[in-house]
Amino acid sequence: MLATSERVQILDDAEYLADMILQSDIVEYYRVCLNNVKSDKDTQAKIRAFIKEKELYEEVQRFGRYHPDYKRVMNEIRQLKRAVDMDPNIAEFKKAENDLQSLLDEVSVLIGHSVSEHIKVPTGNPFFESSSCGGGCGSGGSCGCS
Repeated sequence: MLATSERVQILDDAEYLADMILQSDIVEYYRVCLNNVKSDKDTQAKIRAFIKEKELYEEVQRFGRYHPDYKRVMNEIRQLKRAVDMDPNIAEFKKAENDLQSLLDEVSVLIGHSVSEHIKVPTGNPFFESSSCGGGCGSGGSCGCS
């Protein structure tokens, strides 16, 4: 592979774009939310309790409803999952995570479409998929491309 000036420029532009994303307010807010999740003792206690119960849940799943603790474990895992999801730090982190994913999806679509309108960019977001092929091409599903 030859290092042409065009390839070097593309690499420089890609690095510049990555730096811009890393310095954005969205990424900074994501980092703050992640730090809040990691540093809050109550949040971490909820996560640890959920992980511990999840191990029991996986064991129960091997036997299904025939396991003697099936009902108790199923009820407990739902309650712990709800407690984790309702934690303010977790909720804010998930929102920041979705915002960051939206930014990355948007950048991916812009880059793909700057090369060609026919490039399929899998985003998992129906808003972006309506502007491409609908996500069928890469997933083996029926494609709606024309």
